[in-house]
Amino acid sequence: MAITRIGNPALANVREPNFRNIIINGDMSQAQRATSVTGIGNGNAGYHTCDRWKLHEGGATAAEFTQSQSTDVPTGQGFAKSFKMDCTTADTSLAADEIMNIYQRFEGQNLQYLKKGTSNAESLTLSFWVKATKTGTYVTNLYDNDNNRAIGKTYTISSSDTWEKKTITFAADTSGVLGNDNASSLEVYFQLFAGSNQNTGSLQTSWGTYVAAQWASGQVNVADSTSNNWLITGVQLEVGTTASDFQFLPHDINKKRCERYYQNSFDVGNIPGTSTDNDDAELTTSWTDGNAPFPNPYRTEMRAPPSVILRPRGSTTTGQVNNGATNRSTSADQISNKGIGYLNVSSGTGGQFNAFTYELNSEL
Repeated sequence: MAITRIGNPALANVREPNFRNIIINGDMSQAQRATSVTGIGNGNAGYHTCDRWKLHEGGATAAEFTQSQSTDVPTGQGFAKSFKMDCTTADTSLAADEIMNIYQRFEGQNLQYLKKGTSNAESLTLSFWVKATKTGTYVTNLYDNDNNRAIGKTYTISSSDTWEKKTITFAADTSGVLGNDNASSLEVYFQLFAGSNQNTGSLQTSWGTYVAAQWASGQVNVADSTSNNWLITGVQLEVGTTASDFQFLPHDINKKRCERYYQNSFDVGNIPGTSTDNDDAELTTSWTDGNAPFPNPYRTEMRAPPSVILRPRGSTTTGQVNNGATNRSTSADQISNKGIGYLNVSSGTGGQFNAFTYELNSEL
């Protein structure tokens, strides 16, 4: 049965999934880890707030930001949240190797309908709402991780601290087939600043082998003043040369799509690794040998067997569970993408309750 495009009659014959947006959590509504984190910069790249959006930085940057899930959104567009970067420590003179961006990675097995690397390859259109204090030229990129190929485009912030909608079309790439697996194949980047190593020459606006010096050419420096903010929401990447209206998904579906990559036991609003709320904990009864079952299966099947962080109830210490009112060292065993076989509890007492929090990470 043919799968047809939803919401764009002009492209009704293009085959693609009902979830036409390749981006996950493009409305920034999911933030399992935290809603605000300070001191972003100086070597703490990674996932901090809004699910699926990862911070990348290179070089010994002096800049620092507060990253948050913000309620500042474009009026009347249906969005409730945005992703915000607020500069708190400026870096006015970037070293050659400094760079910072946010990006999202996509599994190759979800992208086969793009037909990349064939004569029938599809163009892609990226649309989003953005608000920035600093006006000027900004760079966004697609990167083919399987074949080391890249393309970049620019957008312009015309009015300071004003929500603007941007639409960018990337040409089809007839070179470089994407792997049909659960690894990272395609990636989308939004640049915040870049030193001369990646900001010289002409931006690579056609698909080709990645060239570092052309990766972020023309990008303004969002870190040159502590007055600078950069916010984004409504991010959509879809097949075709025109942008359709943002595809809002039900909260539960959006959350499950995020949980494929990361999930935890913490109540909404409680920060893993910081919260000591006893309500964050799971409770199981240990077997006669003192080891403990894990609450299987996971809420959502994960992309791959995850890394596991365990903490005792009411504690921020890692690698332990609370067994019979005593915190004991533990580790997970028989980890799969569907569940964990059991917990090895050091000197655990049989028949006792085990109380612990967990984080499961299977990010690309």
